[in-house]
Parts: sequence; structure tokens; C-alpha cells
Amino acid sequence: MAGTWRKSSCSGTSTDEMCVELAVLPGGIGIRDSKDPEGGRLTVGGDALGSLLRRIKEGALDRA
Repeated sequence: MAGTWRKSSCSGTSTDEMCVELAVLPGGIGIRDSKDPEGGRLTVGGDALGSLLRRIKEGALDRA
């Protein structure tokens, strides 16, 4: 069963933007590059995704 892939409503429509899409998939949450939907994807658990998003919001993964 394939999930419905969704991109943030904050994302623009330009094809050169760096965006990811998420979908609820069997076995977890799928993450893929919106510019390469047929390319690879990562599937993570809900807790892992929550932790990642929390760290992003805190700035813990910002480049110096």
C-alpha cells in the first residue's frame, strides 16, 4: 500500500528548491527528495522523525 506523498505548504513551486516529501507507509514514515520521486527513500519510525524535527527546530543541525 503506497502512501500519499506530501510536501510542506511552505514550499514554493520552483523546481530548484530543496524540499522533501513525507508519506505514511507500511513500516514507518517515508522521506524522499521532491525533485527525484523515483529515487531512493528513507523510512523511519514516528519517534525518530519527531526527534529529528525537534533537533532541526532547535537549530542543533545548523551548519556553522
